[in-house]
Amino acid sequence: MPRVSDEHLERRRRQILDAARICFVRKGFHQTSMQDVFTESGLSAGAVYRYFKSKDELVIALASTAAGDIRAQMTAVIHSDPLPTPAELIARMTDWIETQSGPEGRIRLAPQAWSLALIDDEAAAPVRRTMASIREMWREYAERMRTAGWLPPDADVEAVAAALFGLLPGYVLQHLLLGDLVRDQYLRGVDTLFPYGGPETRRTWSTTGSAPGTDQA
Repeated sequence: MPRVSDEHLERRRRQILDAARICFVRKGFHQTSMQDVFTESGLSAGAVYRYFKSKDELVIALASTAAGDIRAQMTAVIHSDPLPTPAELIARMTDWIETQSGPEGRIRLAPQAWSLALIDDEAAAPVRRTMASIREMWREYAERMRTAGWLPPDADVEAVAAALFGLLPGYVLQHLLLGDLVRDQYLRGVDTLFPYGGPETRRTWSTTGSAPGTDQA
């Protein structure tokens, strides 16, 4: 019997995950059955169970895949030169988010995963790992902000990361649930709150002893 290639196995795994994602977006985690996944994927129960033994395993795999995608996007932005301002960083990330938030988009799974993590310990583990990894990306960004002089030398980058962390989930929730969020308006708000990087805010903590954009008496 010919050996199945790794490429074929990965393609089949992706086929199952894509089907599960569509089902979860359409019906929610709790309302989706494994039979729904079989039907959407066009595969038999045996074929699906070869890769995933349960719905929880599908949730975990989808959460892990999403975390990898978000990390890749944020890594590229955070390590850009020159350092992007918070508004520029959010602009690039929300641009990507909007490409993933259509009727069957992956971002629509995020609020469902967050709520599931509150009541299901097994599902909570990958969600917590995802959240922790994203907060770590914000910490790296905060360190770069401090190095650039946008934060005081003694700034608590962990605290800054925790505060900045809410910007993207906040955008996702307003975009998906309220439906009236204007992206440019959101970015103006971020730029107003974090006015770093412009010609008038290039002064640094190390040389002025004051916040960027402020004048000393």
